Amino acid sequence: MSAPAARRRDPDRDPGLQPERTRLAWRRTTLSGTVVAVLAVKTVLHGGASAAGVLVCAVCCVLWLGFLGVAHRRIRTLAAAPSPVAFAPRHATAAVLCTVAMAACGAALVL
Repeated sequence: MSAPAARRRDPDRDPGLQPERTRLAWRRTTLSGTVVAVLAVKTVLHGGASAAGVLVCAVCCVLWLGFLGVAHRRIRTLAAAPSPVAFAPRHATAAVLCTVAMAACGAALVL
């Protein structure tokens, strides 16, 4: 594909909606993380509060707060700029690490 052809826009696509869709996706992901944290607390309280379970649950809640901070920062950045700004690699790494670590904490609570 030539360079001018690659620059042409699809007339049916509205690029102005992309930041809004991305903000909504961040909100949905944050809601999913909230559900994970609440289920971790429920699992610990329902299964008997052992020291290890409480520790893993506390780590899960801290990771949720970290992810919430990254997501809120991204949502705020997308809302402030008229065109999307690139996601900083350190923030992307933090979001991925929080997500993977929350999954590991969930697995540790179930097993």
